[in-house]
Amino acid sequence: MHRPVLTSASRPLTFTVEARNERGEIEPTSIAGEHPLTLYVDKREIVTLMTLGGAPEALAIGYLRNQRLVNRLEDIESVQVDWEANAVAVVTRTGLKDAERKMGKRTVTTGCGQGTVFGELMEEIDKVMLPAEAALSEADFFGILESVRKRETIYKQAGAVHGCALCKGAEILMFVEDVGRHNAVDAIAGQMWLDGIDGGDKVFYTTGRLTSEMVIKCAQMGIPILVSRSGLTQMGYEIAQTVGLTMIGRATGKHYLLFTGEYRFKKT
Repeated sequence: MHRPVLTSASRPLTFTVEARNERGEIEPTSIAGEHPLTLYVDKREIVTLMTLGGAPEALAIGYLRNQRLVNRLEDIESVQVDWEANAVAVVTRTGLKDAERKMGKRTVTTGCGQGTVFGELMEEIDKVMLPAEAALSEADFFGILESVRKRETIYKQAGAVHGCALCKGAEILMFVEDVGRHNAVDAIAGQMWLDGIDGGDKVFYTTGRLTSEMVIKCAQMGIPILVSRSGLTQMGYEIAQTVGLTMIGRATGKHYLLFTGEYRFKKT
């Protein structure tokens, strides 16, 4: 499988600053990193992402994948991150797919930070086919929630981030945090491409709310089951119904609400 030439340019995820507590004492405190990263494709500026900086190469690849600007990993020749310039340069073999038209039509979404969906993703979502045979048992579902709860995270240290996980059964295959949940999704999408991972038998977990953008990205990655500890929006619900996505929200402890795709969820 072709892999592009990549840098490995992760930034420190937290920084320590001094804060004064309620007793007037100076207290060293961890805060989350946040860095601008301008994406260039074939020397053309595409977007500036505000990111934690933990997985910038995967983030750039996943962004291009989820925006449908690149069709295959094989179309990407290299991804080079330069934090001195706060830039990531992507070189493709064939250029961006229909870039002028797609970049001229955009929807600003509800995502915190950068949350723009290019092109005609809303219209194209009708073409997505998710595997009906995929399933999640209630036991594995609770296992995912427990694994996420026990994980040492940037959120526990510093707050101010969202987390996303790619799971198979109760096992967490990848866990990414970023200042915007859409960045965490894109980084996982990019890493899935790099590792040749298919989404058809996977579960996607997010700490963020289930908006239209989150549902679309999950469907584009071919993942049939989406779980969140937060709530959902009307459009997110309607798109999940359209593509046949199983969507579970308000998932904390032993509580959850199963909104769509009930046939994939197996009570134990």
